[in-house]
Amino acid sequence: MTEVKRKGSRSAKEIPKEILDQLNRGEIETANLVEWLAVDQRLLLENLLKQFDRTQYLQPILNDIENLKKKTVNTINEAIGTGLFEQSLKNNDTEILAIITNHTSDLIRCWATYTIGKNQALNITQKLEKIQPFSADKHFGVREICWLAVRSSIAKELAKSIAILSGWTNHKDENVRRFASEATRPRGVWCEHIEELKQNPELGLVILEPMKSDKSKYIQDSVGNWLNDASKTQPEFVKSICEKWKDESPTKETAYIIKKALRTIEKLKN
Repeated sequence: MTEVKRKGSRSAKEIPKEILDQLNRGEIETANLVEWLAVDQRLLLENLLKQFDRTQYLQPILNDIENLKKKTVNTINEAIGTGLFEQSLKNNDTEILAIITNHTSDLIRCWATYTIGKNQALNITQKLEKIQPFSADKHFGVREICWLAVRSSIAKELAKSIAILSGWTNHKDENVRRFASEATRPRGVWCEHIEELKQNPELGLVILEPMKSDKSKYIQDSVGNWLNDASKTQPEFVKSICEKWKDESPTKETAYIIKKALRTIEKLKN
């Protein structure tokens, strides 16, 4: 029997109590952004640690959350992922990492991505290799958080990261291909900018060129946004690339990417 995809509520108030309880116990995935934002991550963590007999990990992580300057879904997410990684090291507990990596709850899998991003024993090649399965996750939240979890590592070793990610652009899974462009956006969303790419966006062309006519709208949006980011610091570069692509690739996919890439430039004209 095919599983029916659950529709999420349109507002937090509309989420049925039994659904919210299941989400907070980690028994089901969130169906949309409204539910994703409504989950009580502290309660979810407590339920996870109780279930797997690791309640001693709870208070140190809750303390880390309390010490955050800004408490947002993303900062709490990162604090929990980082805390679980630290507890796994302190207690020589690799099992907890396997539990959260393969968990039913999308938010718990999000925490797992930070156990990769924060692991200083891993080099950038190893981090990207370990994060790739998360980039292919069926859940939008995990796919968004996984690139955030390794973005600072990518920025620190930009040339090597770009060389690795350029090999992902022909992956059969559109989510993996999309990660390559989204993780290297010069400005990005909810994250620090990558100054080197803001000033020298041509460094990213080995990732963008192979996807300039990708059939996936998910990727078209990402490539267009990448170039739109770059247009805010290097508009002439973006204009010249768009002209080049228009000649080389007269497809509707490329035309869509170009329109998206030039939107800030066009807006400044008017």
